[in-house]
Amino acid sequence: MAADAPDRLSPEADPASSAGWEGHPPRVGFFTDTSVCIGCKACEVACKEWNQVPEDGLTFTGMSYDNTGGLGADTWRHVAFIEQPVDSGIRWLMSSDVCKHCTHAACLDVCPTGALMRTEFGTVVVQEDICNGCGYCVPACPYGVIDQRRDDGRAWKCTLCYDRLGAGAEPACAKACPTDSIQFGPLEELRERSDARLAQLHDAGMREARLYGRDPDDGVGGAGAFFLLLDEPEVYGLPPDPVVTTRDLPDMWRRAAIAATALAATIAAGFIGTRR
Repeated sequence: MAADAPDRLSPEADPASSAGWEGHPPRVGFFTDTSVCIGCKACEVACKEWNQVPEDGLTFTGMSYDNTGGLGADTWRHVAFIEQPVDSGIRWLMSSDVCKHCTHAACLDVCPTGALMRTEFGTVVVQEDICNGCGYCVPACPYGVIDQRRDDGRAWKCTLCYDRLGAGAEPACAKACPTDSIQFGPLEELRERSDARLAQLHDAGMREARLYGRDPDDGVGGAGAFFLLLDEPEVYGLPPDPVVTTRDLPDMWRRAAIAATALAATIAAGFIGTRR
């Protein structure tokens, strides 16, 4: 990593315009308020049913009531169940995780076929008919979201129900959520709503509440799907300070070009010197 690389990326107010979309609708996303998640998994079921996502093993993991374990090619929504010992017994923390639809998306940067694309809504989707199964996007994601399906090798993840957005409908998971833990809408509106909710919880004495992925100045330029958490991100299996993995690529290419030029000049000088 370059020593002079910035810890934060400059926010990109309109990633859809940067991707070439003109006259596009406002950027949309998810705000997930984990303080009202009841762990019903309606979001998981709705996601699978609408997107025809295959079942993911139905394996009893022995880790609380969490039978999916994490996001993957066949799990686009994952409800985490976290048990925490407290003075009164056990506290349950529940959170429905999903692709973050990053402002600066490393998966987009490394895809060699253009299978990963930025939509007019500012979201990031995989075009499965173009994906060649190279898998470059998998290690590029700082959240470990995108994955390859075992039977065909192609990459799959949440599309934020791109087909439903085009028809003016909200994503299936948000539609199915009975407590409005998963909220969908224009990203700026969701940020304002999350700020108000955080202030409400702090006023109620829940000082441990914090927002995750809301800051447009963070390491991925702000997430299109962000969260209100009741503990440290690591407790929920989230990286504490994610950074887009391709952040240093421009500097690396510059240094490689300088090194290649210097090498070519050295070889040329040696060749000329030999002829003399």
